[in-house]
Amino acid sequence: MQFCSSWTSKSGSTSAADVEDPSLERHFKGHRDAVTSVDFSLNKKQLASGSMDSCLMIWSMRPQTRAYRFVGHKDAVMCVQFSPSGHLVASGSRDKTVRLWVPSVKGESTVFKAHTATVRSVHFSSDGQSLVTASDDKTIKVWTVHRQKFLFSLSQHINWVRCARFSPDGRLIVSASDDKTVKLWDKTSRECIHSFCEHGGFVNHVDFHPSGACIAAAGTDNTVKVWDVRMNRLLQHYQVHSAVVNSLSFHPSGNYLVTASNDSTLKILDLLEGRLLYTLHGHQGPATCVAFSRAGDLFASGGSDEQVMVWKTNFDAADYSDVLKTQKSVTSVDGTHHTMQSEMDCGVHLKKTKPQDSDRNHAQQEEETSLVNTLEHIMGQLDVLTQTVSILEQRLTLTEDKLKECLENQQKIIQNKTS
Repeated sequence: MQFCSSWTSKSGSTSAADVEDPSLERHFKGHRDAVTSVDFSLNKKQLASGSMDSCLMIWSMRPQTRAYRFVGHKDAVMCVQFSPSGHLVASGSRDKTVRLWVPSVKGESTVFKAHTATVRSVHFSSDGQSLVTASDDKTIKVWTVHRQKFLFSLSQHINWVRCARFSPDGRLIVSASDDKTVKLWDKTSRECIHSFCEHGGFVNHVDFHPSGACIAAAGTDNTVKVWDVRMNRLLQHYQVHSAVVNSLSFHPSGNYLVTASNDSTLKILDLLEGRLLYTLHGHQGPATCVAFSRAGDLFASGGSDEQVMVWKTNFDAADYSDVLKTQKSVTSVDGTHHTMQSEMDCGVHLKKTKPQDSDRNHAQQEEETSLVNTLEHIMGQLDVLTQTVSILEQRLTLTEDKLKECLENQQKIIQNKTS
């Protein structure tokens, strides 16, 4: 099998630029059907994937380390996501349930029936306290992560809801549906504050820009659209794929967007210049899902070829002006309508990475890293503790039910004897 990554000009020729291209880091085989969803843990030590084979896989990014296969769902796993701390994984399934897993060798999970039809999407709020789910039952539901308590439902869509996401600040929810709309919701008032109806087909995937000021949507009409959620207007419209766009993911810097399509390619879009930067070929068949790591230095993709691929970003560390210099021949992409940088004002700013040239800065950085690691560890322990309590509660409920059943049977036996 051949893997290649290149940026292509309008004519399709490849440039041998000084800028490093994205490269295939490694690929994982283990699923027995199409991969539906991928997500990295916070520390990049683990990668979760869901599949039509009803399994959730947790892949270790350490070499020579075995993956975990979690079996629990009774039907296809449609979506997976790590909690912000990385110590829980949520999965949604065609069996209408959501499971919360501890991504360790034991693979313990709690399960709750979230919807009356296929669960298409799960997403944690940035504080890790809430979970939003979307379903073919046309509803979006919000739950507490602890005890999985139902909070409220949003139900103005008139067809399957494919995707729902919290905004970075947790105040808004965006949803995408087969009713050809993308809806923006206020989490507090639970009202739909705007509907974007500009897609010519169904909307498969939607997500917030890291700034929270824009959203991007992937459609069955082969397009990717970017809207400003403050002005409720279309900012960019990309027609770079030749088939349905299944998934997209923003780079944490907000400067790039990666997309996955049925045309078997991944595309890297430069949002500030409104142009196509790279076309990546790797999957044999439709590329079904894609996600950047939290740091943006890696991204993962899944396909109908049952493979999970991990790519090294590379280009995000390069001097951006060099990227633009080498891409001058790519003045526009066929059929692409885009606005200029001033219009793509989502609070995004290009930053050049500068080396730490003083011991003081280095020491400060180490201290901050140590503090972050400690806090992450504490959050992780709390997550595991919460999950353990939840599992114990479920077991206690089962024991109570069995005891009740035994007492009822005993009562019936006594009544039969006396009669």
